[in-house]
Amino acid sequence: MNNCLLCETPIAQIPSWKALLALQKQTEICQDCSKEFQRADIKEEDPFLDQITSLYTYNEAMREYLHQYKFLQDVALASVFANELRVHLKGNETIVPIPMHPEKRIQRTFAHVDELLKSARIPFTPLLEKTGTEAMGEKSRAERIAMESLFKVKPGTAIQPGTYILVDDIYTTGTTLRHAATVLKEAGATRVEAVTLIRAEQ
Repeated sequence: MNNCLLCETPIAQIPSWKALLALQKQTEICQDCSKEFQRADIKEEDPFLDQITSLYTYNEAMREYLHQYKFLQDVALASVFANELRVHLKGNETIVPIPMHPEKRIQRTFAHVDELLKSARIPFTPLLEKTGTEAMGEKSRAERIAMESLFKVKPGTAIQPGTYILVDDIYTTGTTLRHAATVLKEAGATRVEAVTLIRAEQ
């Protein structure tokens, strides 16, 4: 028996041959906490991105989860949505996490998007570098749109023609993803998609 990562309530596992063989999906949160998260399941196109998929809405439960995970540095919470991410990132495309600036990474102690992918056992390739330390949440929509490029391709990295999938935790205005997609396409990517765990209201 393990405890819910969010409320610490014991979670009873139903014995089965799959569990014994470690084939059964691990339940990280209890049913009560799971019900608090609201699915978004948004899939759309964008002038810069060939497809954007967002899994959940930014409701109160998700806000609390993100705060505990990113700002209280509870890295164990990276595994909460592992099963859902695996469903949407199981192709042969190159998975590219949205990177943190090195200074931010030191401050936060871990790269939150990388840890989401690691917990889901999804191979990824860190092709991009963040060029500034500005926080998107501190800027207005107009300021975000007017910003210079937020990313660059890592020195010595060759972008081959093909499909790349950007992964980020939250989509608000889409500025971050559009900047990353533009850099990849200018470097040679044929198609760039994006998957985000959360979709916030703009």
